[in-house]
Parts: sequence; structure tokens; C-alpha cells
Amino acid sequence: MGIWEQIELSESYLVCSMFEEAASLASSILKRLCCDNKGTEEEVVQDEIELYDMLESTGMVLVQSLKELGRTSEILNELKKLVSSVATIPPQVLLIGSCFQISEGSSNGVQEVLEEFLNKWSLVDERNYVLVGAVGNVDYVEGCDGRFVLEVDKYLEVVEVYVMRLLVTTLNKMDLAISWIEKAELPEDRRQDILRRLHSLHSIKSSNLSKGSSSPLLADNPEAHSSNLKPLNAFDESPKVLKDNSSINGENIGKQAVIKLSKRMEPCIWWFRTITFKFGNARVVISNGKILLGCLTLLVYYILRRKKTSLKRFIQRQALSMKNGVVDLWQLAFSYQVNPLAAVQPPPSATRAGQR
Repeated sequence: MGIWEQIELSESYLVCSMFEEAASLASSILKRLCCDNKGTEEEVVQDEIELYDMLESTGMVLVQSLKELGRTSEILNELKKLVSSVATIPPQVLLIGSCFQISEGSSNGVQEVLEEFLNKWSLVDERNYVLVGAVGNVDYVEGCDGRFVLEVDKYLEVVEVYVMRLLVTTLNKMDLAISWIEKAELPEDRRQDILRRLHSLHSIKSSNLSKGSSSPLLADNPEAHSSNLKPLNAFDESPKVLKDNSSINGENIGKQAVIKLSKRMEPCIWWFRTITFKFGNARVVISNGKILLGCLTLLVYYILRRKKTSLKRFIQRQALSMKNGVVDLWQLAFSYQVNPLAAVQPPPSATRAGQR
């Protein structure tokens, strides 16, 4: 059985809630994909992009299986054991696994794994990161360790979870988050954007703490404390700060992260959406369902136009066949002899003549 067939089988196990089988098979596939024997690996996959897709698909099966088995705290450790390097873990798999562990309060080891992953990459331009030492490491480029180039957006997704979700929200290490962002290899515009958000959150948090400590009544009453902070935030903060302030709540950040990570997996129910056309001051809103119905109507009309002659001949043949059937039935009904002896019975006049 080929690699892709085994991956599909593991996905089938996962869908059927056979989580033990799915996790076991996914682990064996990852071991095979990340083996150290270059010759064996060339027999497994021939293309680096295909290898990356295999790693991502298998990793997602393993992560979800471990979560369903109640082994969420083991996700990142299992991935580290099975792959040759933390940088080999596809970013999407790493993000999902990290978010699962953070959401369930199992953040032990998450910081070390994310830091190791982020430190493995070096910014070469405004669009790509390259694995540190990958250019000189021929075995890595040509072997089984997968992709050695990472897009900036994918790298920044990991940075977002590491800094905003883990350090700021879960571990409450604002100073470490600011220090790491200042030293990290990031595009300058993105660095300044993250720093601006961090400083805004830091100032809001400091002001909240100072107000809470200066008022014993509010400190003793958390509900009154939160209610008194709401008008201050609503009137004193800018829209940008308000947007960042909403991310202080760990639950909101968790929801945002899950939504962001699940965009590729969301079904696109496009027939419920609408298309708006503007003609000057007039606006026409047309749903995609109406557009689809109109297209189907035009298609049926086009087919009828093309098949007009054939349909006409078919209708004529059916009408002629029905006409002949009716005529035959009519002739058969009125040609039937009601009295079978009428043909041999003598006429009355001949009988009277014989009597005379």
C-alpha cells in the first residue's frame, strides 16, 4: 500500500472515531516520511512539495486523534519524537497542536517548541524565510526533511500565537513578548504593528491595575470593577486600542485564532451569498441562487432551440402513431358481426313465396 493510501486510511479511521488506530497509523507514516535513510526516502516520495503535503495531512490526523483520545498535553512531544527536526513540522500542524494544548491549559513545553521553531528560520526578503543552514545542508535540501522555505505570512501566524496567545494571555509575560519582538527577524512594518499592539495592551493593563489597587471597594467587587472600566475604555481609548483591548480576554483570542486557522477548512456555501450591482444611485442585489436558476433556464432554452427539429419530428411520429392506432381501433369496432347467423338466414320474402 502506498503512502497516500495509508494516509487516506488513517483519515478514514479518524472519521469513523477509531482514534487509536488513526493515531498509530499516522505515527508510523510520520516515522517513514522522516526517516534518516536518504535512499529509502527517495523510494517513498520523489517530490519535496508532495512530501510537505504528506507531512501536513498525516500531522493533522495525529493531532486530532491525540486530542480525541484525551492526550492533548502530549501532542507537541509526540510530533518532536516522530520528525527529524521541529522545523520539519508544517506550520499549520504546529499551530493547531499548540492551540489545542493552550486551550486545555497544557502549555508546558509549548513555549520551548514554538521558540525552537521560530529560531530555525531566517528572513531573506520581505516574502520568505529560509531554514537556517538549509542552503549549505545538501542532505536537507535533497532529502526527506521537507520544505526549507517558509512564507512570511505563515511564519507570522506562528509568531501571533506565540506572542499574543501564549506569552501575553496565558503566561502573562508582557516584557518577554516585547523583548522578543524587538530582537526577532521580522519585516519592519509588521514588527512595528505588533509592538504598537503590545504597548497598547501593556498601558491598558497597567492603568487597570493602578485603578484596581487605588480603590479597595472595586478590588473587593470584581463585577463593579469591570463595570467601571467599561465607560473608561469606551470614551478614552481610540478605535485601534479598543480593538486591541478586546484581545486581552483569552477566550476571544482563542476564538480568533481558531477562526483564522480554520479558514481553509470552512465549506464555502456560496449559494447563500449575494451580488450587488450599482447603477449610479440605484443598487440591485441579486442572490447567487437566482443567477443559477437563470443560467439553468437559459441552458434549457438553448438545448430546446438546438434540438427543435428533432423534437418536432419526434412529436410528429408520436402523433401519427396515435392516429393510426385510433383508426385501427375504430375500424375493428364497427366491422364486427353482431349476429353470426345473419349471413345464412334466408330473407323473409323468399319464405313467403314458398308457402304460396
